[in-house]
Formats: sequence, structure tokens, C-alpha cells
Amino acid sequence: TPELGNWAEGLIFYHMDLYGSKERFDIFPEEPSGQADRSRGNSRKEPALSSEKIQHSQEAGYDLEKEVAELAKMYGLDEDKEKELALLGGHLETVERRWPPAHTQKAGSQGSELPGEASQDEDQSKAIAEDDAESHMWSREGLSSGGMSDERSSQAVSEEEETADVFCSTCKTPIRAFDKLFGEHRDHEVAQLSNAVESEKEEIHKNMCKLEEQIAQVENFASHLEEIFITVEENFGRQEQNFEVHYNDAVQVLAQKYEEQLEALGEEKRRKLEALYGQLVSCGEHLDTCKELTDTTQELYLENDKANFMKAAVTVVDRLEEFLKKEVDLELSTLPEFEERIIDFSEVEQLMNSINTIPAPCAPVINPQAPNAATGTSLRVCWGLFSDDTVECYQLCYKPVSNERHGDEQAEHVLKVKETYCTITNLLPNTQYEFWVSALNASGISPPSERAVYVTAPSPPIIKSKKIRSCENAALVCWESRDINPVDSYMVELSKLTDEENDDTITESIVGIPNCEVLIHLQPIQSYRICVRALNLGGSSERSEPVLIHTTGTYFCLNEDTAHPLLAILDDGFTIACDELENLECDLPVYDNSFTRCIGILGSLIPFPGKHYWEVEAEEDTEYRIGVAFENTPRHGYLGANNSSWCMRHIITPSRHKYEFLHSGMTPDIRITIPPTRIGVLLDYENYRLSFFNADIAQHLYTFNSHFQHYVHPCFALETPGILQIRTGIAAPPWTALP
Repeated sequence: TPELGNWAEGLIFYHMDLYGSKERFDIFPEEPSGQADRSRGNSRKEPALSSEKIQHSQEAGYDLEKEVAELAKMYGLDEDKEKELALLGGHLETVERRWPPAHTQKAGSQGSELPGEASQDEDQSKAIAEDDAESHMWSREGLSSGGMSDERSSQAVSEEEETADVFCSTCKTPIRAFDKLFGEHRDHEVAQLSNAVESEKEEIHKNMCKLEEQIAQVENFASHLEEIFITVEENFGRQEQNFEVHYNDAVQVLAQKYEEQLEALGEEKRRKLEALYGQLVSCGEHLDTCKELTDTTQELYLENDKANFMKAAVTVVDRLEEFLKKEVDLELSTLPEFEERIIDFSEVEQLMNSINTIPAPCAPVINPQAPNAATGTSLRVCWGLFSDDTVECYQLCYKPVSNERHGDEQAEHVLKVKETYCTITNLLPNTQYEFWVSALNASGISPPSERAVYVTAPSPPIIKSKKIRSCENAALVCWESRDINPVDSYMVELSKLTDEENDDTITESIVGIPNCEVLIHLQPIQSYRICVRALNLGGSSERSEPVLIHTTGTYFCLNEDTAHPLLAILDDGFTIACDELENLECDLPVYDNSFTRCIGILGSLIPFPGKHYWEVEAEEDTEYRIGVAFENTPRHGYLGANNSSWCMRHIITPSRHKYEFLHSGMTPDIRITIPPTRIGVLLDYENYRLSFFNADIAQHLYTFNSHFQHYVHPCFALETPGILQIRTGIAAPPWTALP
């Protein structure tokens, strides 16, 4: 029932063997065999035996009731006493129904049972009682588990119904969509739960990044503090050593002064004592002389002989007069007091003051130039101080290095900086500069360092656009340097334009180019942007002005220094014109490499193997020569009149248009009925052929079969006033393919 299911919720029943021994449920315990024998022999003890069995059964029932009460109290079921008593009463009724009390049986029946049969019946009764108790417990456990499963399923359904699917931005909590429509969150701003999760994750990620940055800053600051701790310890050690040295020097100077003063004082004492001793000796001698004269005078007074008296008196009087004439020095030759000596402590004071005075620094050591540390107009110079000297600032001097031995001395520039590095600007590109540095403090300036030579980066090269030649799979790029001094190498950067509208580029670099031209292998039918950089020890220059190269066909320019003086090249660079032929002997400028007789011009050399195609447009009445020639073709002759040139010639006779295909002055007899106004020229190095076509009607005119020992130049000439227009960079048409 539902009530029983709720009552059994959370209650787990175990087998009764876990709670006690099997004898606890033996309501009718096994009778000893000795008692059975005695019952058959003594019928008077049957009533007592029956009463004992009843008492045992009652005690067994009481024990079972007590056990159930303990279980109910253990699992908190003591409140439902009725269910507990019903369970207990049903169990007792089952036991009593299967095993009636012993006092209802007759004594004769008990007496007729054998001992083996009695023990067998008692074993069966025990097994049946255990089975009933176990089945009752399992039934209660099934009810309990059924109630629990029902409640869990109901909880799962309620959880599914209450799952949050939106996020309330106002309350900052997940809610159900139902609460947004009809609940207390109706007027709040909400968002999809997935979007809110992504937004919150992004915010957490940003905060984590900020936290990582803060951690990095704190770690850097902690490292800086550790360095400061070490610096304080080092400075303390140096200062302590400085104090010790200066105080030792001061004590040594004081000891020296003490010894000097003590020695001078002893010398003065010795002089005083010697002077007093000399004066004392002089006084003694004077007293002795006085005493001797006194004795002599007294003896003279006692002389009775007048003659002897007079003789002796004259001598004594002379001695007395001479002695008395001498002045007696009764003043002390020296005073007992010593002179007050002033001790000169200036040196000691200087030493004491020098304790807080730093010495002049030693000479710094300037570093050699680091690669790629310069630009075309600036240099970064670094140096170090390999001592414990205190430095207030540095004095950096520099000047350009002059290559002329007897040139004027370059002016020196001086800068004062605080750090051990300096960036110098406004310099000349690709120029060497000499640097040296000195350290300064309050005590003075250090000797200068060794001199180091630095070089600025080169200037951007200039690409010669008129010298560029290209074909479908290669290009020859030429440039020139702006600097007087040579550079170490050049680097070409090319970008394949994959989308001109979006300027999407794929960049490649070619490095280590020793001279001012390079042959680059490219892909057909592509567009490239090419720049050049110059490199030296200081670094690389800025990019040159870019040029565009299209690999749709052969591209070349006209070589102006080979043009005849009467031949003009128009602004587009691919149209030549001749206005007059009368002034062939005029004084126009003539170059060493220009044509002098044939009014012609050469194009740039075509140095690429394979096939090359270009076209020439001319009016029907224009007389011309077009073809190819070697570099050394004679400039004083006509094109096609020698073995170094091959050309197609068009002249007008009174009867017709005449076309000649000249090489060494020879031509085949060919008649062309339709005069071409657009002539196609196909040069095939691999098959040793030079072919001419009427491009207007796709007609093959003639082919030279010749083994070209060298690369050739396109050549063009006018024999009458007119114009020739050259078209390059176009792909060879399919009809130019010859068998």
C-alpha cells in the first residue's frame, strides 16, 4: 500500500541471521534425547514438561517482539506502532498456526514418538520458521524498494520540468522560460543560457589574462626587488671596504704624525738638557776660578816680603782685572717649558673627507657593433664599465671616418648620456663612424675607451625599371646603389599578387646577392611586386620603390644608348619614330655604342632560354627592318647585312611591297600578297629558330634556322620617316606553333 511504501522508505531489511543466532527463532527448541527417554519411563513428569514448553514458546515470542522493537527504534519506525504490531502479530499467528503449543497435544502421542522422529520434527519446524521469517522480510524490502523507485522517478520528472534554459541578466541566475513569460522575471532582461555561458567564459578568460599579466608584473617586480636586495648587499660590502680602507689610512697617518711629533719633542728635550748642562759646567768653572783667585789673593795679603808682594800683586791684580772684566751670564740658556706644537691634521681631514668621496672612474669598454642594430641615418652604440666605480654620466664622442689620408680633419661631436647606450641620429647612410666614450663623476673624468668603428645601414637601392627583362618563367632585375661606399650584399623581396583588390600577397626573399642584378625564376601567368634592400654590417636598408612584373610573356626595353641620332623614342618607351633623313651628317650627339649608318636601335638582351614572342605595328607605307642581332653587331652597317643579325625588311617598289628576310646580305625569294601591319616575331632558342608572322591573319611568313651561339637583342630600324610601335609582355598565340 502507499502507506506501507512511505513507511518502508529508507528502510533496508537484511537476513535475520545477521541479527542473531538461529536459536533465537526456535520457538520450540529441540528436546534433549535424555528427557524423551525419561518421559517414556516417567509419565508423571509430562504436565511439567508441557508447561516448560509453553513457557519456552512464550519466551521465544517475547524475544521476537523485543527484536522488532529494537529494529523499529533503530530505523525511526517507533512512531508507527500499529504497523509494527500488525507485522509482529501476523508473524506470531503464522508461527502458532504451523506449530501449535505443546500443551494441546496429548501425553500419549508424545510418549509414542521415537527419539529420532522427535528430533527430525524439531529440525523441520526450525527450517519452516526461518523460511517464513525470511520471506516476510523480503516482502517488506520489496515494498520499500518499490516505494523508493516511485519517489525517485517522480523526482526525476520534477527536475526535468524545472530545468533552467535561460539566464536572467538582472538577477544573475538561471531561470526557466516559463518564469520569464509568467513569473517574477517577466520584466527582467534575459539571454539564452548558452550565450550567457559563452559570455561568462569570455569574461572569465579576459580576467584570467589580466590576472596573468598582473602575476607577470608582480613576478617581474619581485625579481627586481631581489636584484635590489643583491645590489644593496654589494653596495654595503663595497662601502664597508671603502670605510675600512680609509679609516686604516687615517689611523696610519695619525700614527705617523704621533711618531714624528714624539721624535721632535725628544729632540727638543735633548737640546734643552745639553744647553743647561753646558751652562752648569760653565758656572762650575767660573766658581773654581773665583775660588782660586780668592785663595791667591789671601796668600798675597799674608806675604811679608814687600818685594815679593809687589811682584805677585801685579800679576794677581792683572788676573783679577781681566777676570772681573768678563761678564757672568746668570740667565738660563733655555726655558723649562716646551714649545706648543701645532699638529697638522689637514691630511687626516682629507682622508676623513675622502671616505664619502668617490674616486675618478676607470676607462669604459666600448662594445663592437651588433649586427642589424643600425638604420640608414642612426646608430645604437653600447659600452660597459668593468669596475665598481660610481659614474654620474658618460661623454660619447664620434666623428666620420675619412678615407682620404691627407683630407681635412673631421669635426668631432660630443654627447653626454646617463645610460650605457646611446642612439645617434642624423647620420649619413652607409658611412663609417669612429666612437669613443669616457666616464664622469664628481672626482673627474676617466681616460677614453678604445675607439670602435660603426657603420650605418645603406640607402635603399634604385631599381632600373628600363633594364628589367622578363618572360613567362623568369625575370632579370637590375638596380643601382645610392651610396658611394660599397655594400656587403643585396636582398630581393618578391610578393606574388594573388588578389589585387585585397592586396593579398605571398612574400619570398632572395639573400646574399653580391652584385646589382639577379635572375629570378617565377611562375607563368602571375603578377609579382619586387623590392630590393641593400645590406651591410649595420643592417638592411629600407625597401626600394617596388616594380610590378607580369609573367604573361616576354618583356624587354629599348636600349637608348644604341639608338641612331635621328631616331627618337617616344614617352611610352616602346615607340620609335624618324622624322627626316636629310641630316644624316648633322652634329647630333653620337654615343660609342649607337648606330651611325642604319637608323636603328637594339632592345635589351633576352637572356632566358625557351620561346619569346613580341609584335611590331607599322603602317603599310613604312619601310623598316625588324629582327634580332648579337651584342657585337657592327654599328656602322645595316641590320641583316652581316652574319651577326637576322631581320625582316620591308621596302616599297614602284610595282609592289617587297619583303626580304636578310642574314649576311642574303634573302630567299618570297612573295607576300597581303602586307602585314602587325608583325609577330617568335624567337626559339631551344629549336634554333627565328620566325615571322602576319599577326593580323595568323599567317606564317618565314623562319630562320640558325644556331644562336649567344643570347640576342631584338633590333628595329626605319628606312623612311615613320613610326614603329613595339608590343611586349604578350603570350605567344597558339598559331605560332610550328611543326
